[in-house]
Amino acid sequence: MALQILEKNGGFEVYGNLNTQTSHSFIVHFEYLMTRLKEVTINIDKIKAIDASGIGALKTLFAISLKNNRILHIIGKGYKEIYADTSKTCAAQE
Repeated sequence: MALQILEKNGGFEVYGNLNTQTSHSFIVHFEYLMTRLKEVTINIDKIKAIDASGIGALKTLFAISLKNNRILHIIGKGYKEIYADTSKTCAAQE
């Protein structure tokens, strides 16, 4: 399923699958938005499936936001699991 990103109420809702086929365009799109906006909110409630590449895409966006002094919020169901996965990775890198 293709990835669809819609702007709603000042944030962005992501629909579809965030996987190997869609993660690059996801990163490119939000990287561009972070050059234009100081704060970006991504709602992942409507993502049907996310694989390791999708998790990597979210980690990449966090790194981009830190590097460019931007604020990135990722909200929605399932984010606790994603946060736990990214926290383990960050702890392992320290």
